[in-house]
Amino acid sequence: MANAILRIVATAVSLAAAVNMVSGLRFEGRWWTMLLIAIIFGFVNSIIKPLVKFFMLPFLVLTLGLFTFVINAFMLELTAYLSHAFKLGFYVEGFWAAFKGALVISIVNMILQWAAAGWVRER
Repeated sequence: MANAILRIVATAVSLAAAVNMVSGLRFEGRWWTMLLIAIIFGFVNSIIKPLVKFFMLPFLVLTLGLFTFVINAFMLELTAYLSHAFKLGFYVEGFWAAFKGALVISIVNMILQWAAAGWVRER
């Protein structure tokens, strides 16, 4: 349970970092709604992303895995769409903003997960 909460918080921080670093991403809400957006993002990445990767397997093989960046951008756009449907205030303005935002989220989330794993091991 603590691991799941830690992942949600790390994803929320990663989303907040992407909003601050990428000009095409906007967040207009309270801080706790970013946690809800992180839950939606986690749902999209755990349920929908594997299905998309399965059906796009020829493109993934053909591009040596680089098509994963495009899939990540679409997952971020889908998260923004669902966020808009629930009136959470997260917006993505175009594919390139989603592409850059997905890169920032991946890098920041990787660093936070790595740091959190070290912190948990010390406890």
